[in-house]
Amino acid sequence: MTALVLQARLDSSRLPGKAMLPLGGKPIIYRIMEAFRYLQCDEKILACSEDSARAFAPLADEAGFKMIPGPKDDVLSRFCIVIRQIGADRIIRATGDNPFVFVDAAVALNREAVETGADYAGYSGIPVGAGVESVDSAALLKAEKEAVDISEREHVCPYLYKHPEYFKLHRPLAPSIWQGENLRLTVDTKTDYERAEALYDVLCGFAPNERNFGVNIIKSAKKVFGS
Repeated sequence: MTALVLQARLDSSRLPGKAMLPLGGKPIIYRIMEAFRYLQCDEKILACSEDSARAFAPLADEAGFKMIPGPKDDVLSRFCIVIRQIGADRIIRATGDNPFVFVDAAVALNREAVETGADYAGYSGIPVGAGVESVDSAALLKAEKEAVDISEREHVCPYLYKHPEYFKLHRPLAPSIWQGENLRLTVDTKTDYERAEALYDVLCGFAPNERNFGVNIIKSAKKVFGS
């Protein structure tokens, strides 16, 4: 079983409440779930912090996501709670500050991860905020037992790619159609949010199932940001 697991929390030090900021009339976190409507997998989970569950619950329900709350700061354990609860053997990990995630690239990356038997897979060379990671569940459960650094638990996957002696890694350069490492698409600051509003307005010109094609986002971002 493959599950998409979207991690999110309500509070943010740099941009408080960013997950609930409106983007085209709906909260950012909803727009991310909406984009993943077009990704085929067995389960779609919103793995939120426990103190965010009440605010996110109606949005998850509307988007067709199952919500599984967990620890705020130990996000690695939050993912492992999901794994144990639903029995997933592979996780596609996404984060709640990336409304312009490349869903087509996510599909391709996960396919490559399965084909190569990778414990961890992630593209390099794509815009900041455009990517996901594909991770073997057994590898995450091993990391949960062994990771001790705060950063390894807060960011979920560092233990895996810091220990290539234990895990099979697949970290290729993304295909050229998705490359753009100098392009910033994540929402982490007020400036990022203002740019996101402008970009989303342009992307509304595409059909809903094409708004999160990487090539369309890159083309639109270059038009909006002038880069």
